[in-house]
Amino acid sequence: MSGLIIAAPSSSSGKTTVTLALLRALSRRGQAVTPIKIGPDYIDPGFHAAACGADCWNLDAWALGPAAYVDVIRRSEARGTLVVAEGVMGLFDGVTLDEGATADVAASTGWPVILVVDASGMAASIAALVHGFATFRPDVRIGGVIANKIGSSRHRAILAEALERIDIPLLGALPRDPELALPSRHLGLVLAGEREGLEKFLDTAANALESHVDVNALRQIAAPSRDQVSARAITIAPIGQRIAIARDEAFAFVYARTMTIWREQGAELMMFSPLLDEAPDPQADAVYLPGGYPELHAGRLAANQRFMQGVRAAAARQAFVFGECGGYMALGRALTDADGVAHEMANLLPVHTSFAERGLTLGYRRATLLRDTPLGRVSDVWRGHEFHFSKVVSEDSDDRLFAAEDARGNMLGSQGLVRQSVAGSYLHLIDRER
Repeated sequence: MSGLIIAAPSSSSGKTTVTLALLRALSRRGQAVTPIKIGPDYIDPGFHAAACGADCWNLDAWALGPAAYVDVIRRSEARGTLVVAEGVMGLFDGVTLDEGATADVAASTGWPVILVVDASGMAASIAALVHGFATFRPDVRIGGVIANKIGSSRHRAILAEALERIDIPLLGALPRDPELALPSRHLGLVLAGEREGLEKFLDTAANALESHVDVNALRQIAAPSRDQVSARAITIAPIGQRIAIARDEAFAFVYARTMTIWREQGAELMMFSPLLDEAPDPQADAVYLPGGYPELHAGRLAANQRFMQGVRAAAARQAFVFGECGGYMALGRALTDADGVAHEMANLLPVHTSFAERGLTLGYRRATLLRDTPLGRVSDVWRGHEFHFSKVVSEDSDDRLFAAEDARGNMLGSQGLVRQSVAGSYLHLIDRER
């Protein structure tokens, strides 16, 4: 099995559009393809899955342990004849200067990098830019370049001639086209399920790629991953045997890998929609409220009493109720929306959050459990990330869930809360650390 990585010098260069276009173009040709999203991202994988019909797993060079990291690579290569991985941020941008970048994945796997360059404001300078990226790390191979947002055929010819001087091929050049833009909001792209006319967009992007990029050359550049050290992945124990999981536009941030591993360990997963006022299954011994956009639907969630009463009933019967980020907000006393209106939430945890005064909190986290829960025992360590604009208005300081630090080892204090069988925090958990 072979793979390649779609990366870029920086964010907003067009790598997501190129990735989606390639996934759709290959799947239309009957090519078995498996998508990967590098880094901690919940939104792009939904678009990847829509483009090619295959679940997208995340490959995170910092948050996944070595065994789990290898496990994702092996599973991905086993699922299809070609792995297409989308990078995160710029190629060499990571949690530190030395770890967590897309380049680390390229170096460890040996998959060649296709560099997507926004060429709208450059001509021959593209060669200097690409030469720098190609020589910065000798363990990362740039297999070719796709120029994005070009102005004319003459512009394309200049770019190709410049790249010939550094012996890196221009595989194609996409013209400026407003129809290839993806709408975004405060946490990134609009969710795939909310994107009106998504199928038309994917086909339009694939048509543009087929017309302006050498897709066959991309396939030929792909290479098998390097042999990985044999290791057994640490299994993430399910938080229950019958797990009710909130899944809709308000609670969409669930990793496909997590659900697969839970199912493999015998857990039954039962989806429900809080926005449709559905309650978790009364037979569930665990309820999982993942992150998402509850702040955009606070009034509707507050009014959905079947949902609220169902979550409270689960807690009353001592089912484990766990909320991550948006789920944590929904389990609290109140959530204040962007207009400054406070809406009563489940009132199972003593926290009030607000989206009225926004402030970005972003970064990897290393979280040590302070309480025995189905997540693990005291002193067990998780790796994950935090990404939100909402703020805590008030929060009790007792019965904290985690002691947290950032990726550089800076202590962040205690985070999250536990009340009997209910727990939650702003952290998105990715993998257990051993």
